[in-house]
Amino acid sequence: MDGVVLVLNQDYEPLNVCNLRRAMVMILGGKAEILENGRGFIRSVNGAWPVPSVIRLEYQVRRPLPRVRLCRKEIFRRDNYTCQYCGRQTHNLTMDHVVPRHRGGQHVWENLVSACPTCNRRKGGKTLEQAHMRLLRQPFEPRPTGRYLFQAYLEQNKEWEKFLQGWWE
Repeated sequence: MDGVVLVLNQDYEPLNVCNLRRAMVMILGGKAEILENGRGFIRSVNGAWPVPSVIRLEYQVRRPLPRVRLCRKEIFRRDNYTCQYCGRQTHNLTMDHVVPRHRGGQHVWENLVSACPTCNRRKGGKTLEQAHMRLLRQPFEPRPTGRYLFQAYLEQNKEWEKFLQGWWE
């Protein structure tokens, strides 16, 4: 019973990813229907059930639009693992405040960028003007598109692609 399942709201809005066991409980309990399978069957003495890949809830779940969580991993992902000062692409990155915190800079999306250790040391606690540096791209809060939120699962679950297109774009 390994595997992950994409859970859609009643209006086909992507909600989350759950494990196969949870999905089967929702299906057998009448709370969800299978939209996509193709992973075989779960067989028991009492019968066989298709293994779902995508399920849709039978009822509408109201929730606010999702936001991308502000953390190191998401900053690096937004910046495509590229130093925003020199342009070097690497996984050895640090997170830098464009306006240093001790100078009044906030810990927000628009003030955080990925920086290689060399550029981060060079900039230190200075502003961009004082360090004679400039950003390759202005930092921004990424939009939580379906593709962005569920990108980690798409390589192994290509059939999800059609359900994620068009949401929050």
